[in-house]
Amino acid sequence: MRPVKLGMIGCGTVGTGVARLLIEKQQMIEQRTGIALDLKYVADLDQTTDRGVAFAPGVFIQDAWTIINDPEIDIVVEMIGGLTAAKEFISAAIGKGKHVVTANKALLAKQGNDLFRAAQAAGVDLAYEASVAGCIPIIKSLREALVANEIQALVGILNGTCNYILTKITDEGLPFDQALAQAQANGYAEADPTLDIEGLDAAHKLAILAALANGMRINFDDVYVEGISKITPLDIQFARDFGYRIKLLAICKNRGDKIEARVHPAMIPEDNILSNVSGSLNAITVTGHAVQNLFLSGFGAGMMPTASAVVSDIVDLARNIQYGAAGRVPSMAYQPDQIKTMPILPITDIVTHYYFRFAVEDRPGVLAALAGILGQNGISIKSVQQKGRKTNGHVPIVIITHHAREADVQKALAEIDSLEVVGPAPIVIRIEDENATAAETAE
Repeated sequence: MRPVKLGMIGCGTVGTGVARLLIEKQQMIEQRTGIALDLKYVADLDQTTDRGVAFAPGVFIQDAWTIINDPEIDIVVEMIGGLTAAKEFISAAIGKGKHVVTANKALLAKQGNDLFRAAQAAGVDLAYEASVAGCIPIIKSLREALVANEIQALVGILNGTCNYILTKITDEGLPFDQALAQAQANGYAEADPTLDIEGLDAAHKLAILAALANGMRINFDDVYVEGISKITPLDIQFARDFGYRIKLLAICKNRGDKIEARVHPAMIPEDNILSNVSGSLNAITVTGHAVQNLFLSGFGAGMMPTASAVVSDIVDLARNIQYGAAGRVPSMAYQPDQIKTMPILPITDIVTHYYFRFAVEDRPGVLAALAGILGQNGISIKSVQQKGRKTNGHVPIVIITHHAREADVQKALAEIDSLEVVGPAPIVIRIEDENATAAETAE
């Protein structure tokens, strides 16, 4: 069999890991697959930084268009990230009849529908395992291993930066800013951590997973997104008192004619398997009608874990090339003519449990006033805690609710916020507690 020739655009952290695997493990990969992978070119504007990779003469170049325009290149590996140049290179490669591997979740979340259509029309494959959860094979699982399953739910910890910060707050009682600083010092967070801590990175990944699981067009714009910057050690402690831990969750649930797709901090029971996923690890639970519950965990970022997923895609495409089987597995898990537009349920329509923390003046009748407004809006109280030190003349009151509708919650909180006895805006955290939900349903 002829070698499959590769060209990689971008040699940053992950690109360097990919090059290292392709060069250092070339013999092992060929022994396993029977296919010789030839890394013909690696293009990067930075030609001076030492990557620690032994490139053969002529492999490390500056001009990415050399790769796009070389008729020998079978697979283009896009590793530059971003939206503009990456899309241009991927589109051009597809137009030249080349297969593409990318880890670019932001691009796929926002432009993936167009790119997948272009690849299908050109008869080439666009592979993207590394775009979601690093080395965790969730894309392959949804596209192949779970092909006989109706996917009922996906719940995941999809951002290692947020998980590291929440772990530090939980285990060491650090305030948010200190936990973030440690994440940056350890290389888990960027200098500008907005995409991570405000939930956007996880939302990009969830938009892709929701589409794969439900045979729908990618719809990033309607995914509800909320970050972790308002979470405090006090809320972590109250969560522990109630038997919960706080995680940034990416949640997708099939509601028949609509999909729930939301990213936000959530309290989950301490015996939930996701509650014990610590540090920078990612994890995903998948509920399918046949497999019931599946749990996958691993590193969601980092040079070598992510590079492993990229090389896995390269090998899959190389196999397809060798056997003339491009399109063997549909890019979006369903046949292209079966992909539908499916609405995402507005956040105001979801029904779940809630945690409220109010800062109120310490005077008689305050709790009754809060309970009265909640009751008038159809929100039933499950438990209340009044403890903690007075801060700026206010004391904390924490309320856990039974099932409530988000729209009712927002209306009630707006009314409560207008009370003179209430200080700063309340902290609201949704609770994902399947055990409590089942118990209430049984009642």
